[in-house]
Amino acid sequence: MPDVSHHQRTQASQPAKLPQGLDAIAHSVAGALGSRVSLRALRDEAMQIQSQSEEFQDVRDSELAQRMKFLREAFRRRGSGAKPYEAEALALTVEAARRKTGLKAHLEQIMGALAIHRQCLVEMATGEGKTLTIALAAVGLGWTRHPLHIITANDYLAARDGKSLRKFYEFCGVSVAYVTGGMVSDERRTSYEASVVYTTAKEVAADFLRDRLALGVFADSGRRIIRQLLQRRGSPADRIVQRGLHTAIVDEADHAMIDEAVTPLIISRQVPNDSLLEAARTAHQLVSDLEDRKHYKIDALHKEIELTRTGKDYVIPRIARLPGIWQGQQRGQDLVLQALQAREFFHAGQQYVLSEGKIVIVDESTGRLMPQRTWSDGLHQAIEAKEGIEVSSPSATMARQSFQRFFRLYRHLAGLTGTGREAASEFWHIYNLPMVCIPHHRKCERRELPDRIFATEKRKWDAVAREIVDRHKRRQPVLVGTRSVESSEHLAGLLAGHRIHFSILNAKRDAEEAGIVARAGQEGKVTIATNMAGRGTDIVLGKGMCALGGLHVIATERHESRRVDRQLFGRTARQGDPGSAQAFVSLDDELMRRHLPESVRSGIQSLIAANPASASLVGSAAVRFAQRSSERMAYQQRRSVLRNDTKLDESLGFTTEA
Repeated sequence: MPDVSHHQRTQASQPAKLPQGLDAIAHSVAGALGSRVSLRALRDEAMQIQSQSEEFQDVRDSELAQRMKFLREAFRRRGSGAKPYEAEALALTVEAARRKTGLKAHLEQIMGALAIHRQCLVEMATGEGKTLTIALAAVGLGWTRHPLHIITANDYLAARDGKSLRKFYEFCGVSVAYVTGGMVSDERRTSYEASVVYTTAKEVAADFLRDRLALGVFADSGRRIIRQLLQRRGSPADRIVQRGLHTAIVDEADHAMIDEAVTPLIISRQVPNDSLLEAARTAHQLVSDLEDRKHYKIDALHKEIELTRTGKDYVIPRIARLPGIWQGQQRGQDLVLQALQAREFFHAGQQYVLSEGKIVIVDESTGRLMPQRTWSDGLHQAIEAKEGIEVSSPSATMARQSFQRFFRLYRHLAGLTGTGREAASEFWHIYNLPMVCIPHHRKCERRELPDRIFATEKRKWDAVAREIVDRHKRRQPVLVGTRSVESSEHLAGLLAGHRIHFSILNAKRDAEEAGIVARAGQEGKVTIATNMAGRGTDIVLGKGMCALGGLHVIATERHESRRVDRQLFGRTARQGDPGSAQAFVSLDDELMRRHLPESVRSGIQSLIAANPASASLVGSAAVRFAQRSSERMAYQQRRSVLRNDTKLDESLGFTTEA
């Protein structure tokens, strides 16, 4: 007989259709009202669990393990029907964590673990202990023996948590492993056999797509069973690495499920195309004499370029004399526009870095290198031609999946974030995740100072440097957040002139980030970091730093999303420590250039020059307008991806199994 258990190795849920029209309105109302989890009820239950866990403190390890063995069997047999045992299971887990990690879970962490079991999106402030919260929830979910994937922000965190929590999980009778980018197929297959797997969204989604490619038509378990009946030989499922998608806990959920939602994960292979490579070089040469406003117009808001009449008169005759791929006027103009986009919108140190003669994309949300990614449709080749390096062969797409759709394939989904409330309605609408905001364990003592607004970038950077120098003289630790590698290097040059010792952390120095960020709270320390580098790493204040005001965070410009600003400011004043934060903004910043009309920016610059006292009030209003405009655009882009996913479901009937 065929092994029918093989069907579990490709198990995934079919995403439900999103409600439309009146159904969508009713669904939104349910999200705003009916889906809310009562914080009071959550706190009451957590208090009972905390009290019960204290009763286990005098119980011997062997007795504790025996009781957990009984509960493990109950969870395995009953699955979702094991709710009556949930409180005792969490109480035992809390005590096990105290013994094996030295960490005593506080009430708010237990509340967070309960909310994860309720399949919620949990907002816990930075520094409140999300790592332990996830582990507490993961034990009971791991006991069910269903695949459990804990999605972390990067490979470093996946490996760190998978290793550091191993003794705790093993004491609870749960196997744990991790999957990172450098692993080969056999290592991945072994890791996915564990009850709890720490990994990243990129790795788990890529493995899912590769498994589907390996199975082909046999992704449907029914076909595999029929094949085994007829041919009586190994199942195609033996070739895959995962054992299905069932439960996921997503850390930094706002980044993975909102910011990265529109980024498609693509499995591709390089396809030689000499004509395209030569066309990329030719296009770069062709646009070298084109001038902004004379030959083309730039739409900074939508990042689009349009040839003017003068530009077309210049380009079209030259295209007509070119052979091969240039034949066809529109195709030729598309290549020209792509070369212009590469020149105007993609810059070394911002959207990418040059490493060993190759273009390496930088994630603009995190400042992190993404060496395995390339831009599609010839854009990557256009940028390589612009930089004068070897132009690589283009890639042919073999499989494609948006992260937004991928997360909806899980039967049970929960997430944690430090900044989720701004996107609460979106989490509910797309993922059916109700929002629960867990209160601080200790009162937050962070002081957020008013934005400082400047007419030009030069004045802003000079002011940032002066602020760092002043605080450094007082020996107060300072963490400076920048938007790009280029900005961090520019600030480093300014500080070098003041003879200040500093640490710099950007996409070029990714491997060192955890150690650098961990030391950012020490006396006199100045740390420059791109955006949210070092996520998941605690910044502990040095001795005597509380008296100096704690860690001071400087944002060197406002981000397109208010959530990312909150993430940066959340690096200070953790767990009741003092701290402060302030943003420095210029009207030349990318946010302002993209989302404020030129006439409005010029008017505000003139007003600030005539009346500097008005800068804070007028400038802050302009920042709020620009951020809201950016957030609306990003939301519409995600909605567009969602519509495309829905069309794909309807037209292709993506093979999944309930």
